[in-house]
Amino acid sequence: MSGAGTFSSGLSMAGLGARIRGERRARSISLERLAELSGVSRSMVSEVERGTKTPSVLVLDRLATALGTSIARLLDEPARPGVVVLAGDRQRVVRDPAGWERRILSPVLPGVEFEFMRTTLGPGVDAGEFSPHAPGSHEYVAVEQGCLRLTVEGVAHRLRDGDAACFPGDRRHAFANESADPCVYYLAMTLAPAVDSPLHRTPGGHDA
Repeated sequence: MSGAGTFSSGLSMAGLGARIRGERRARSISLERLAELSGVSRSMVSEVERGTKTPSVLVLDRLATALGTSIARLLDEPARPGVVVLAGDRQRVVRDPAGWERRILSPVLPGVEFEFMRTTLGPGVDAGEFSPHAPGSHEYVAVEQGCLRLTVEGVAHRLRDGDAACFPGDRRHAFANESADPCVYYLAMTLAPAVDSPLHRTPGGHDA
């Protein structure tokens, strides 16, 4: 996908690419290895790093997961320690052409891999399958409006208004809205350090 994604942070595609490249180099991961770990083609990773192609939210999430971090950290600078107030117009919003958006409600904190977000899925929208995070990671979901199909390791769970769920973050997971109405849900994610993760030892290196 080229030129379709929107990043409310004001970060240019070149700036996003530079951050991904910086995170990759800080971990001493080659371009080929990042492609292998994320399941994203080498050519796509290269174009994203050069800022010549806009990644979908799913691709960006797979790259962040392979780097052991979150989309929020790729889009924003760490906040100063202390009380952090995120006004509505300062919250980072990532929109996907497939018909859904992710609003990041938590600040990026030094040394903390946590993300709190509000996601809206349009009618009939499937956000796709997300990669497993490192063992010890956890995700918490709460549905505010509509119906959400949460699939973890191939097992579907249907959540409605007011329902909540928790699952290990090191499992394949997917989100979809099968109804004719919008679905709004909150998701909190705690990421464990990606040290020798089974994800990185999968035959062929593909995680999703």
